[in-house]
Amino acid sequence: MLRSSGSAYILIAAILLLLLLPAAASAGSIIILDVKDTITPPVASYIGENIDKAVKEGAQAIVIRLDTPGGLDSSMRDIIQKEMNANIPVIVYVAPKGARAASAGALICLASDIAAMAPGTNLGAAHPVGIGGGGGGDEKEGKTMMEKVTNDAVAYARSIARERGRNEKWAEDAVRKSISTPASEALEKHVIDLIADSLDDLLVKLDGRQIKKNTTVFKLHTKAANITYRPMDFRSRLLSTIANPNVAYILMLIGLAGIYFELSSPGTILPGIVGGIALILAFFAFQTLTVNYAGVALIILATILFIAEIKVPSYGLLTVGGVVSMVLGSLLLFRTPGLYAQISLGVILPVTLFFAAFFILCVYLVIKVHRVAPTTGVPALIGEKARVYTWNEDGTGKVFAHGEYWNAKGPSSIKQGDLVDVENVVGMELIVKPRSKEG
Repeated sequence: MLRSSGSAYILIAAILLLLLLPAAASAGSIIILDVKDTITPPVASYIGENIDKAVKEGAQAIVIRLDTPGGLDSSMRDIIQKEMNANIPVIVYVAPKGARAASAGALICLASDIAAMAPGTNLGAAHPVGIGGGGGGDEKEGKTMMEKVTNDAVAYARSIARERGRNEKWAEDAVRKSISTPASEALEKHVIDLIADSLDDLLVKLDGRQIKKNTTVFKLHTKAANITYRPMDFRSRLLSTIANPNVAYILMLIGLAGIYFELSSPGTILPGIVGGIALILAFFAFQTLTVNYAGVALIILATILFIAEIKVPSYGLLTVGGVVSMVLGSLLLFRTPGLYAQISLGVILPVTLFFAAFFILCVYLVIKVHRVAPTTGVPALIGEKARVYTWNEDGTGKVFAHGEYWNAKGPSSIKQGDLVDVENVVGMELIVKPRSKEG
């Protein structure tokens, strides 16, 4: 009887253990990351740090909800290395409806353990775009270099697709031909693993899936999992905002203006500090963007022309040249096939007009100051009236002008108490003449 009771207890314990195993497996949380921006170093840092954190916390998996026009190749590769080497399943979900994973985003999606898309989204257009263009050079050499870059990108995309068991031909066409594919077609071509209407729908469809990474098999239990959202922290959001082409453009102009004012008026301090910080932030942004150095040169030339207008009377010609140079430089600055790396005309025109108006105002104020008659010093005495205090027969005496008594020289006909005009100042002596009429 005791033996049978003991066996019963063991059996019950075994059943409870089996029942609790799924619960234990589902205890791990699902980490949700949101990337709705270009792929830049701040975004790569945000994803990498959270993948490492999720592994340490023992999370089941990490979901990257992605909506991006593309971005920097080096940042993309950092993210892909993290995805493929993480000791945790990484799911990339192109969402919400209307989102896209273009260029670098397409390869990030391709490298994930599970690739999912929402209806109405698209994936692809991964042809590489050169950085630092516009610097001249041999056309044939440039074409050869671009072919090398493209071939390298094709090999990289194919290797990722092969590793993940996805469509290698599509991966090559996405890079070489810049094809872009909607969600339903991507599923048919075995580019992605599933389509989900929402995050909740995605978690339902992921439940029970097995993912093999290296020698480890992960089984997802997503229905009962705790969902943890990890938005970008302030630092990452700030750095990502600075990497926006429009913000980088404005920072560069603020930096140039600040440095100019500090050099033209040493000791002002504030413009130099603001200008220095703005330029450093702009240079940080430039390393994440496709910078055309001809555009940078034209903007610097425009600033020089605006400054020269203050120093050289060109009757507005230098200002006109500066406006034209700044508009052209702004259009060329980030002008690449990637729309994410371009400055909006809605930013270029107001900023250019503001800078032109600012320097025109400076020119006007300088001219206005030069036209104002002096009110202090020797030049202020010339043309002023003075009252004769004492006068001698030899044409010398003292006069009262500008609240002071001065030695004076003039015609002998002048008498004490007369009003005279100051013609000139020689040393500390005034040369005066009689006034034709008292005033």
